[in-house]
Amino acid sequence: MHRPTRLKDAQAEESQFQLRLVIAYGFMVLMLLTLAARFIWLQVMQYEHFATLAQNNSISLVPVQPNRGLIMDRNGVVLAQNHAAYTLEITPAKMDDMEATIKALGSLVEITPRDDRRFRKFLAESKEFEPVPLKLKLSEEEAARIAANAWRFPGVEVKARLFRDYPYKELTSHVLGYIGRINQRDQQKLEEDDKLANYRGATHIGKLGLEAVYEAELHGTNGFEEVETDAGGRAVRSLRRTPPLHGNNLKLALDIRLQEVADKLFGQRRGALVAIDPQTGGVLAFVSKPGFDPNLFIDGIDSATWKSLNEDWQKPLVNRAVRGLYPPGSTFKPFMAMAALQSGAIGPYDLRPAPGFFTLPGSSHQFRDSNPRGNGMVNISKAIAVSSDTFFYRVAWDMGIDRIHPLVGQFGLGQKTGIDLDGEASGVLPSKEWKEKRFARFKPEVRRWYPADVVSVGIGQGFNAYTPLQMANATAILAADGKVFKPHLVQEITQAGSGKVRLVEPKPVRTLAFRPELYAHVKDGMVAVMRPGGTAARLAAGLTYTMAGKTGTAQVVQIKQGAKYNAAALAEQYRDHSWFIAFAPVEAPRIAIAVIVENAGFGAASAAPIARAVSDFALTGKVPAELQGKLITMPQPAQAGDKQDASAAR
Repeated sequence: MHRPTRLKDAQAEESQFQLRLVIAYGFMVLMLLTLAARFIWLQVMQYEHFATLAQNNSISLVPVQPNRGLIMDRNGVVLAQNHAAYTLEITPAKMDDMEATIKALGSLVEITPRDDRRFRKFLAESKEFEPVPLKLKLSEEEAARIAANAWRFPGVEVKARLFRDYPYKELTSHVLGYIGRINQRDQQKLEEDDKLANYRGATHIGKLGLEAVYEAELHGTNGFEEVETDAGGRAVRSLRRTPPLHGNNLKLALDIRLQEVADKLFGQRRGALVAIDPQTGGVLAFVSKPGFDPNLFIDGIDSATWKSLNEDWQKPLVNRAVRGLYPPGSTFKPFMAMAALQSGAIGPYDLRPAPGFFTLPGSSHQFRDSNPRGNGMVNISKAIAVSSDTFFYRVAWDMGIDRIHPLVGQFGLGQKTGIDLDGEASGVLPSKEWKEKRFARFKPEVRRWYPADVVSVGIGQGFNAYTPLQMANATAILAADGKVFKPHLVQEITQAGSGKVRLVEPKPVRTLAFRPELYAHVKDGMVAVMRPGGTAARLAAGLTYTMAGKTGTAQVVQIKQGAKYNAAALAEQYRDHSWFIAFAPVEAPRIAIAVIVENAGFGAASAAPIARAVSDFALTGKVPAELQGKLITMPQPAQAGDKQDASAAR
């Protein structure tokens, strides 16, 4: 059967098509309007916002590091300086295969095992986006070789940096200290002090000594540079620069020539020397033997060298002048004499017996004198001159510790001097309260203060323990008739840019409440030390000025009652220390000195000659005969053929 054919409704289909067309057209118009609105929003309404973002994408703000301030001695000789050099640095976050990169760089410049060890140490302490130095102080040829191949090594840069240098090395190590790389602890401290922003881009900070104490003065203030960069982050041009404010310069009271004379007089012996101007408190010389080379620490000391310094039995890293605690021996007697006179325990002209031994009242225990025959009848000046132990045993017993402690303490013994160095020890001027606290964990009979304890204190033994700095400071106070100045190394700070100088004013902190006439009697005894019959009479030969001194021999180990001291039978580290304190000229003192030579025996034999030679140089310019031509800080004789006259040497 044949079905009829259905005819299409052409009109309906056309209407449907037109509707679809209108919808599509409307959709297109809507999309175009939406796009136009978005363009208007972005280009007009949000123009300033995106313009700022674009500017930030192309311009980097780079911190500009200030030059670290210089440190000079009193005569302008530079002790800590800066020099520029290239470094090869790697940013870990910018590289795929660090080991392969380091190996490839090794074909261009020599990378030593020490370089590699230091790099690994810095790498462990740094963040991934921070550049880490692989090799320091590249030569110009090495720097050019790396720069020419920079395209091969993304994340590798050659940078010009300033490096610190200490030209006198061990000679100034315990004064200047050193700078080192900023670690996480340093960053945390800077953040706590709200100073982190000023260290953006900085790699080093003062770690020890004057470098640490005067960090705020020496570091300076960051500058900034606006640099236009390309899509790869490479600098194209500098747009604007705010220069940094360089660190301030420090000028010390210390004389590097005097410092070297003192240092070389020690030779290979251990000990310390501090020389102070009694009229200002300025430190003229500050020696701790042995020392170390601070340059080793600037770029990161390697583990082998660090271990060697730490395990050295002579302790070169210990600043003996401010941290070494020693019994003062007989150098304590002038201060004990001042206390006795002020308290009224003895008069300046009173005579007292000075036999060969002192028997403790109420017992059979005897304390011997260094002179077995004794010294007869002596007054306080002669007791100092001959260094009578039995005289001061008796004086100490009569006074008691309750009177000794506050009077001797006025000379600064047993307390920090406040010198502008870190790590100063307080020392021990014993008292009943001190002993109770010190031995708090022990039985009552150990903590108790016994009458016999004071006897040894009277001659500078027993619990007495002071630093060489404290002894020099006390000597300076005595020399200045009780005027107390705060010991200080820095005497001037010169501000960068303006050149304005800030002085450390030599104003007395206080004046001791001792009767003025008493000083003369003690000084007479110290002058007599240098005259016939005194313990350092031989030292005075050829003196062209007046000098007052006091020898001291400090026990390291106690000798049993009745036993004889035999230095040869003891290991070196158990032998007595050699002490000497002095000031000169007596009429108007310009230098006060304390010297200790460890395990060197009698004060007159070892410490005293050093003090005499240092005083000679400070007051007359006389160089010790054994050091003639051997001092690097002094002009050397011209050699045949030299074009430069010897007098022109610095």
